[in-house]
Parts: sequence; structure tokens; C-alpha cells
Amino acid sequence: MSLSRSQPLVALDGVHLNLASPAGEVNVLKGISLSVQPGETVGVVGPSGSGKSSLLMVMGGLERASRGSVRVAGADLSALDEDGLARLRRGAIGIVFQSFHLIPTMTALENVAVPLELAGAAAAFARAEDELRAVGLGHRLTHRPGQLSGGEQQRVALARAFVIRPRLLLADEPTGNLDQATGQAVMDLLFDRHARLGTTLILVTHDAALAGRCARVVRMADGCLS
Repeated sequence: MSLSRSQPLVALDGVHLNLASPAGEVNVLKGISLSVQPGETVGVVGPSGSGKSSLLMVMGGLERASRGSVRVAGADLSALDEDGLARLRRGAIGIVFQSFHLIPTMTALENVAVPLELAGAAAAFARAEDELRAVGLGHRLTHRPGQLSGGEQQRVALARAFVIRPRLLLADEPTGNLDQATGQAVMDLLFDRHARLGTTLILVTHDAALAGRCARVVRMADGCLS
């Protein structure tokens, strides 16, 4: 679905998320309202347990809001079934986690080609190779995750997220498992790919300096935006 540049790519209105826990139901998100414009970069900061990752999960359709409205790329997520949410992610949303979530038995090339193959895209492996070369891994195409360093694995994860040319990239502590120098290099790549492709970026991080690279920073505390 096409959007004008004046329409938000992400629009949350009064979003609550309640999750079960051993102690009973927990209200993780408490009435979140947030709009993000196409091409915008937004850093989300706050203490552990404040709801930052849960917010990204709701935006990506990996958790369903208990109440409120979530619209992404013109789609009302509450109106989509699981297949519809999967199609939206394959076509419009890239997600990068702190843990790389690569398939250990697949090569770097195969890992990056997976979302294209699932979407039935043409020339999946050629496009995957181009994206791996763009993140500096043209020499690692046939290596499996266990043969790659942490930084290289996160580059593969970035390539996999960007290969579909997502309109929205959700990044959840993408440098959390990396040393400072490697994390800096990965973030340079992430912001470079964002700039080249015009992808909207929402970045969850504990690092205030990293969040400061975004055009806007929002803060979470106890399930609320402050």
C-alpha cells in the first residue's frame, strides 16, 4: 500500500500490551502513542524492563497489542491474521536483533536469500550476494554462522534485513553482543544502508550516543513514553 510522504509509516495510538507471567498478567505497554514518518530515524532509549523491545515486537507484528491501534505501511495490524502479518514482514519490515538469529546449517548466502525465496522473488541468490558484498562480506558467501565472528554474523543479519528493501527497519540492541569497535562498524553500516535505501529506522538501544545518531530520540519508562 502506498503512502504519501506526509502520512506516517508507523502510527501507534493508545497501544497497550498485556502479557502473562508467573505472578499474573503484566501491563508491559501502557497507552503508547507514536508516529514515525517515512525515512525518519528514531532512537528508543530507557532502562531495562521499560518496554522498549516489546514496543518493537508490536510494531513488527510479533506481538499483538491488547488494546489500541497499530498501523504500519498503511496496514492495520489488528486486521491481519498470522499469514497476513508474515507477508507484511516479508515485504515491508526488516528486523535485526541483539542475537543474530541466523540458521546455523545455512551459509551466509543462503541465510540472506531466505526472505527473498519465501516471498517468491526472482534472482534471490544474486540479490543476496549483492547485499552481502554491500556489507563487506563478499569473501564470506559460503561460510556458515559458526565460521564467522560476531561482527560478521551481525553483518549477515543486516544484509538479510535489508535485502528485501524494507520500508521499515526495526533494530533491537543490534550491537549488544559486540565489542565497542565492532559495534561501531556495524552501526556505521546500518546507517549507511538506511541512507542509501531511504529505509525508516527505529533503533532500540541502551547507548545514548548511538541513539543520538538518530534524528529523534524517544524515552521509555515503565511502559510509557516520557
